[in-house]
Amino acid sequence: MRRVQPYEATKTYLCPGCHQDITPGTGHVVVVPLDAPDLRRHWHHPCWEHRDRRRPTR
Repeated sequence: MRRVQPYEATKTYLCPGCHQDITPGTGHVVVVPLDAPDLRRHWHHPCWEHRDRRRPTR
C-alpha cells in the first residue's frame, strides 16, 4: 500500500470500495497484493480505511 499525493494523481481511477471515480488531483491509496501485482487497485483513503465495515457491492 502506498499513498498517492494529489499532485501525483494524474489519471482517473474507479475506487473498488464505493465504485466512484477518483479524479486527477485527488489524493488516494494504491494497494498492490504481493502475490498478484496485476490486481493493483486505487482506493479513496476513507474507503480503504473502512473496507472491513462495508457491505459487499457488485
